[in-house]
Amino acid sequence: VSTQSTGIRVPTREDAFSKTLRDLCVESQQPVIVIKGLCKVLGLDLTLFNTRTLLNSNPDHPVEVRTQWQQSPDENWDVQSGQGKKKQWLCESTRSHSTIAKYAQYQASTFREFLQEEQDRAGNDKHEDLASVKRRGPKRFTNFKMIQFGTNVDLSDKKKWGPQIAELEKLPPFCRVKSTSNMLSYMGHKILGMNTIQLYMKVPGSRTPGHQENNNMSALNLNIGPGDCEWFVVPQEYWGVFHEICERNKINYLTGSWWPLIEDLHKENIPFYRFFQRPEDLVWINAGAIHWVQAKGWCNNIAWNTGPMTHAQYVKAYERYEWNKLKAVKSIVPMNHLSWNLARYAKIYDSQLVSQIRHCLEGTLNTCKTIKEKLQKEGIEIQFHGREKEEWTHYCEICEVEVFNILFVENRKVHCENCARSSSKTLDGFVVLEEYKTEELESCLQKFKMADGPPEANALEDYNVDISKLPPSLRYL
Repeated sequence: VSTQSTGIRVPTREDAFSKTLRDLCVESQQPVIVIKGLCKVLGLDLTLFNTRTLLNSNPDHPVEVRTQWQQSPDENWDVQSGQGKKKQWLCESTRSHSTIAKYAQYQASTFREFLQEEQDRAGNDKHEDLASVKRRGPKRFTNFKMIQFGTNVDLSDKKKWGPQIAELEKLPPFCRVKSTSNMLSYMGHKILGMNTIQLYMKVPGSRTPGHQENNNMSALNLNIGPGDCEWFVVPQEYWGVFHEICERNKINYLTGSWWPLIEDLHKENIPFYRFFQRPEDLVWINAGAIHWVQAKGWCNNIAWNTGPMTHAQYVKAYERYEWNKLKAVKSIVPMNHLSWNLARYAKIYDSQLVSQIRHCLEGTLNTCKTIKEKLQKEGIEIQFHGREKEEWTHYCEICEVEVFNILFVENRKVHCENCARSSSKTLDGFVVLEEYKTEELESCLQKFKMADGPPEANALEDYNVDISKLPPSLRYL
């Protein structure tokens, strides 16, 4: 069943900053919400993100390029080996690297070629303005051809992209990249594309394959235009069915590249939302929603993640964290490190969220104590290491699981205890480092409690709190 997405038009600035809009996005069970009119009422200058401005600002900035087959959004053909005669879930692409200048030239040349084809086809009898052609793109894709999608353009450097970063501060607090009511703002270091801005440069047919966001975090995507994008979104509870279908198609659900076939969704009775994202439309993707996107016209998009301070968001993030461990997949969000930072610095007014974070703290603290006791019995020295400002979270060099507090280091490479002991049961050649004293963690756990304030305080927190007052380790943006 193809259902209609929930769209809301924001008529005034007061509505943009209202608790009603925040609750509709954050507290509702709606998988996707399209927010229209927000850019206009807030006076956002989206020309800062168009190709011309990017080209003038930093022409040599790197762009990751995905070379793909241009196809109809309803279809996904095995073009590479099947000559386009067999449909499949595998979304084929090859990766390369370029620059904003080179991709801008490609983006412009594909439009000129298409415009010439349209004029030749229409003759002198039909005229359509350039803006309309750019927006709609080809009416249909009749032949398979290779296209290039400019993806993962990092806009995190304030020295390079200061005006772009500052412009998004005009958004309501719950939409901002950096916010005291956003869990990811307490990470203490950057996670590119999650608590920083990423930009995507597209030509018609550019595909973002099916996925859930890293650790099921919520996400925002703003279409800069001038073209449209077509979205497909499925509620989070159907991810298990997608996982099974991917396995049947011999694709890794978590790390593979896949494009769902509409007929398969109908067969499995999977409901999905299908809609166009027009220029200036802001798409809110709720925690865990499955989605895939295709550009209809020539456009740029910017996107980032957010972690609302809700029990539901935290649980979904931690569940995926544990599932990733079982599947030997790295969790981009280090939930243990994040949970301790939330306990130290965040004001939380949700009793269920406090309880869930406390459960994580108690578990990790007990694990640290158990490891230390074992090492002390074995006579292995533990050296206090501490943490540097903006130091990245550590992951095991072998299994890529998050390593919290107790680091097993060999040749400057961090390992978890299991992998370290697999290499040497007596830990010969390893140096054991400790980032936090046990007393410090115990004190943090003891002090952690629900903040005093009204139930809706998390929604309004940013109006009264200056994020610059956070500890230096959290002021990286």
